[in-house]
Amino acid sequence: MPTSRYPDWESFTFPAVSPEPGSGSGSGSGNGNSGSDRPVAFCADLSPASVLGAYRKGIVPLPASGDYFATLNEFRYSGEVATGTIAIVGDAGGDPYSVAWWSPDPRPVIGVGRVHLGRNVRKRLRHDALTTSADAAFGRVVEACRAGREPRWLTDQLVDTLTELHGQGWAHSIEVWRDDDLVGGAMGIGIGGVISGDSLFGRQPGAAAIAVADLSARLMAAGGALIDAQWDGPLLRSLGATPMARERYLALIDAGRLQTAGPLPLPVGRRPAERLLPDPPA
Repeated sequence: MPTSRYPDWESFTFPAVSPEPGSGSGSGSGNGNSGSDRPVAFCADLSPASVLGAYRKGIVPLPASGDYFATLNEFRYSGEVATGTIAIVGDAGGDPYSVAWWSPDPRPVIGVGRVHLGRNVRKRLRHDALTTSADAAFGRVVEACRAGREPRWLTDQLVDTLTELHGQGWAHSIEVWRDDDLVGGAMGIGIGGVISGDSLFGRQPGAAAIAVADLSARLMAAGGALIDAQWDGPLLRSLGATPMARERYLALIDAGRLQTAGPLPLPVGRRPAERLLPDPPA
């Protein structure tokens, strides 16, 4: 199989991969793709147009934080690039191994209105007098999401791109406040009726979960359907995330884009977090 090269994300198609021996189908979607053990492409272009084009394909970037990690990408994956298992996207400018692009399959998703908040988080909502907002402090949320995390995939270049996409209405932030202190938040990009959640943080117990619940509530108010949590993990599972095959996920994105060609506007006002408490049983 020859190397797979595409000029841009619009022309990209997912490489067909034979499952490895003993791996079963190799994919949550049943289409022969091994979805979470390798990137689907390498592409040096982190411009706003490139990042937005990739998100429209259900693909997210993980930039290398330096030359060492770019070299590690090349060492690990150059063989699969040579056989076409992993694609190269974009022109020849820059080192393609500087940014790996992933599309987990299956991926964890949370339907709007389906965030589960545990007992301790509900207690925080009742007693901590927290408030939430949307798109009020995007830069502060991004910096908090990448603080102290190594290797740092939220590189300066990617942050600049996300900030530009925020200015265009595509990238969003959720803020959780205790008085005027930012204690939690989340950020992501909205495509159609789906918000792909890139990162979250909490500076006090439960704050990150509250940010996800607030994102769900605002997305529902905007007519959205789904939070894409991208990467599976215990916190997301505790919040109600369930796996969805990539094929179905992409269909939801496409359906949403048919309904709204532009960015999905979220309600932005500051609101009491206590409103996120589930209704008591009747």
